[in-house]
Amino acid sequence: MDKLLVKGRKRLVGEVMISGAKNAAVAVLPAAIMAGGKSVLENLPNIEDVSCICHTIEKLGGRCVHKDKHTIEIDCSMGIDFKATFEEVQKIRASYYFLGALLARYKKAEVAMPGGCNFGKRPIDLHLKGFRALGATVEEECGFVRAYADKLVGASIYMDQVSVGATINIMLAATLAEGITTIENAAKEPHVVDTANYLNMMGANIKGAGTDVIRIKGVEKLNGAQYAIIPDQIEAGTYMIAAAITGGDVLIKNIIPKHMDSLTAKLEEMNVKLEEGDDSIRVMANQPLRSVNVKTMSYPGFPTDLQPQMAALLSICKGTSVITENVWDNRYQYMDELRKLGALVDINGRIATIEGIPHYQGATVEATDLRAGAAMILAALAAEGTSQINGVRYIDRGYEDVEEKFNALGANIQRISE
Repeated sequence: MDKLLVKGRKRLVGEVMISGAKNAAVAVLPAAIMAGGKSVLENLPNIEDVSCICHTIEKLGGRCVHKDKHTIEIDCSMGIDFKATFEEVQKIRASYYFLGALLARYKKAEVAMPGGCNFGKRPIDLHLKGFRALGATVEEECGFVRAYADKLVGASIYMDQVSVGATINIMLAATLAEGITTIENAAKEPHVVDTANYLNMMGANIKGAGTDVIRIKGVEKLNGAQYAIIPDQIEAGTYMIAAAITGGDVLIKNIIPKHMDSLTAKLEEMNVKLEEGDDSIRVMANQPLRSVNVKTMSYPGFPTDLQPQMAALLSICKGTSVITENVWDNRYQYMDELRKLGALVDINGRIATIEGIPHYQGATVEATDLRAGAAMILAALAAEGTSQINGVRYIDRGYEDVEEKFNALGANIQRISE
């Protein structure tokens, strides 16, 4: 297994280009199997989760042709299997999108229960409730989910809680259902909008994505389309926090600044200077950082996927900061690793109270999940001495060329393969 050796106390300076959004890519790729023709997807991140989705499509009988590092042609026009029950499906959380896509196209689907990062209970009850509302019979058995229907019929579906995955999955299934489906209390995240935009380019009729009410008028078929994935909001936020934690000066390029509003507001509150361009944000941190309080929320609130990285930053801010995790019930597993580097954190349920320290001290730590792994890199960059980060496979799931991008900014990160 790979590990990263990080020599700390390196000020990051320069420019970094942000890749396509992981969370959008892993939804748009399964959506492509619903088309009767070829789709060309551009600006895909070159990461493990995208590779797993593509391997799944190929095992189902589709074709994935890499045009270049970030462009893939998907062709499932000759038909594919409706059973996705193999190992790749169990590696990542987003494999559940194959349920909605296969159910839409074939009115039947059998998919292994998804895997991914483990930070608390992450049931797919809302997904299955939505499929049942559309007229499908859904069975859970021995690690698999089976869904089938003679036909899918539009329905009014109220989400008991805001869920990005369930919103997208129901949207996929409803696209080829008869009649009109209304999803109320829908998630508004950028990758929900991106998936809807792609489906509309294929011929779907979806309105309201990005609001809390989405209306889908079912169509008979979808055609292939050429589509470019949006920039990655979470990768962009990670490098913005990296600039702040190292006292750096970094231009974050190829982003949608509006997607970063909740983070930029917190960084400015912490005494970080920001300059916003049309598709970039420059982050300059040359003043002492102030402690702040953070509450994670669904978009447009502060994203839970930036919570670990923010905790790494707050740990070296003078004073007391409080993080309230409102999305997942157990996302503080990484805090034990942050403590190894010297962080002073007290956890009480969903609330983390952080007392700032002058600096971290290098140590050997574990990436317990994808975003926690990014937090370990950020903390190690700000630490005295050298840190070793194990479990790099988690980081590779969501960050493209992570050590190359950081090193180009002046970091000293070495990957060791065993």
